[in-house]
Amino acid sequence: MKDWQKTDLEYIWHPYTQAKEARNLPPVLIEKARGIKLYGTRGNFYYDTISSWWCNVHGHNHPRIKEAIRKQVDTLEHVLFAGFTHKPAIQLAEQLIVLTKNKFNRVFFSDNGSTCVEVALKMSFQYWHNTGKREKTKFVSLDYGYHGDTIGAMSVSGLDLFNAVFSPLFYPSYKVPSPYCYRCPMEKKRPACAIDCIKPLERLLEHKHEEICAMIIEPLVMGAAGMIIYPKEYLAKAAALAKKYKVHLILDEVAVGFGRTGKMFAYEHLPQIEADFLCLSKGITSGYLPLSVTLASEKIFRGFYGDYEKRKTFFHGHTYTANPVACSAALASLKIFKEEKTLQKAEKLIPFFHQALEKFRDLPLVGDLRYIGFIGAVELVKDKKTKESFGLKRRMGLEVYKRGLKENLVLRPLGDIIYLFLPLCASKAEIEDILKKTYLVIKSLS
Repeated sequence: MKDWQKTDLEYIWHPYTQAKEARNLPPVLIEKARGIKLYGTRGNFYYDTISSWWCNVHGHNHPRIKEAIRKQVDTLEHVLFAGFTHKPAIQLAEQLIVLTKNKFNRVFFSDNGSTCVEVALKMSFQYWHNTGKREKTKFVSLDYGYHGDTIGAMSVSGLDLFNAVFSPLFYPSYKVPSPYCYRCPMEKKRPACAIDCIKPLERLLEHKHEEICAMIIEPLVMGAAGMIIYPKEYLAKAAALAKKYKVHLILDEVAVGFGRTGKMFAYEHLPQIEADFLCLSKGITSGYLPLSVTLASEKIFRGFYGDYEKRKTFFHGHTYTANPVACSAALASLKIFKEEKTLQKAEKLIPFFHQALEKFRDLPLVGDLRYIGFIGAVELVKDKKTKESFGLKRRMGLEVYKRGLKENLVLRPLGDIIYLFLPLCASKAEIEDILKKTYLVIKSLS
């Protein structure tokens, strides 16, 4: 009988994985999946508590998405998107504009989260170039932010273990302190802080706005930083500052879009804010196929409109831009949201999820507990009083992951932060079972 894991280790280079460690902890072999469960070759299952890298929304093996894919493959599987178009892309673009309530007017297709961020950055840069303000060449972002693994996206992300080695390749950008309430950069506490952490951004824009193209930010939840959930007031103030100083605002909702925070898009928690770009991926097809979009305002689009010889064209694209099969999967996902009342069902379960998470707060290893929508995180610390972390040698998060697998849980950590990023189709019984087992796993390490 073929040893699939051994063959994997012989030929495959996995992302975010140290191959030497994989010899002792090989990749988990998954045979099939249904709902929020992943099944191994021996019939054992694991709760997909992180939505298969934050993209699965409606559960695995959803019949309506599979049928949409099959139907599209029989008609048109691929066509270049420069000078050609097709109905699935047109329908999807139209529906996204309606979903965002016409805050954005144009849709640019690409393949994944990193690329849709790159598109927004390049569009912002070229917009100012096209409109005669060529001194605007810099970007500003949060020092814990994460926006992707391509060079441009890394340049506006925080410098950490994952990308520090590539820093000589980055272009210069401005970083400001993140609104990380548990480890407040201003050393204050909510609610008495009055969102003082916005002041560095305010000072920067006041003095440097003439050279800044845009600010990029993950609305309300900084995902890869450890599911840092920050106050709505910070986002509102940041948006107001961007508008005041005529700096583009790029909302990176690659992770939090499509219902994760309890609303279709995270920025809807603050309907008054205005942005120039919205980056979406991951949940757009519910994880079935790669696809991403960058939504832009009509004002941005008009900055590129003109005679060819004026060189205003946005020369950017990808082979699989607006792939018809991926667009059809996305359309099916949006139809499920509407017809199966996905957000309404989740809304009823969110209070239960949050209340159950509160039980984790008193565990000896839990320094901080945070949640919004179907996202929850517990930050494990060595000392609750000093907030001292365990560090790279102890790797408490990895220990939780290994013990979680024995309890049918996928608890892939972000350092020593254990998080849940649940598919929106999770039932009350499944949520209860997941939280009970996760609680016991963390408690066993105390």
